[in-house]
Amino acid sequence: MTDTRDNRESSGSKVFVYAMIFSLGLTLVFTLVANMLPQVQGEAPSEQMVDLGSLTMDDFIALGKDLFENKGTCTLCHKPAPLGRAPDIEGADMVAVSEERLADGRYQGEAKDAAGYILESMVDPSRYVVATWGKKGTNDAESPMPAVDKPPIQLSTVEIDAVIAYLQAKDGNEVTVSLPSPEAAAETAAAAPAATGAPVPAATADEAMTKYVCTGCHALDSNDALVGPGLLSVGARLSTDEIRQSIIDPNAVISEGFPPAMPADFADKMTVRELEMIVELLAGKK
Repeated sequence: MTDTRDNRESSGSKVFVYAMIFSLGLTLVFTLVANMLPQVQGEAPSEQMVDLGSLTMDDFIALGKDLFENKGTCTLCHKPAPLGRAPDIEGADMVAVSEERLADGRYQGEAKDAAGYILESMVDPSRYVVATWGKKGTNDAESPMPAVDKPPIQLSTVEIDAVIAYLQAKDGNEVTVSLPSPEAAAETAAAAPAATGAPVPAATADEAMTKYVCTGCHALDSNDALVGPGLLSVGARLSTDEIRQSIIDPNAVISEGFPPAMPADFADKMTVRELEMIVELLAGKK
């Protein structure tokens, strides 16, 4: 009897230990899956807040760098090869590059200097499209880049000047843009949402697609391949979960014949709302 009781107690202890191990393992799995998803349920994360009324030039340049990397979404496309989907801006002296493009016979814009060219490239990017970087089928006459002064990016004049200052200063060039006047600073501050100063999130799936420059690599109205596969009938090829995974973990499954060029940090940049709007839009393309 004693041996039987001891065996039962030993078996019960083993079952308890196994149950604890299983529970801990399950918790770890759920934690890993949860961490793959964007953690922001509502608005986009608040941005760096700067007192525009007391800016120094160093502050202004730092603001431009922050805008370039975050609100402006520039680094989504402007990366070194082979991951870049647009010219590598941070790796180039943009003042020297701008002067070269102004002298190019293909240039038909109105800029007279490097600062003017950088401004024009941001607000009217199709004025001069760098060879091989235009939309497919346009013979480099149309740029896939959205105008940064319009929704959904919508940088203010002060913010655009800050980005220009950063692009001039990062390679040791003279900064030719001026610090904002108190009036311009006040207007920029007044235009920001009162709660956080964060940008208004994308209101529609199309705006979210534009915000993250999806059409720079994917055709939405055809299955033609650009940098990535065409998305006209993606909903017939992939399930909703597969589409979601392809956005938040793009290297998990890479379409045959395509480079691993899609940014892997969308889960950190998108809100859940933006992600689900895009997933719903693409899942309906059948």
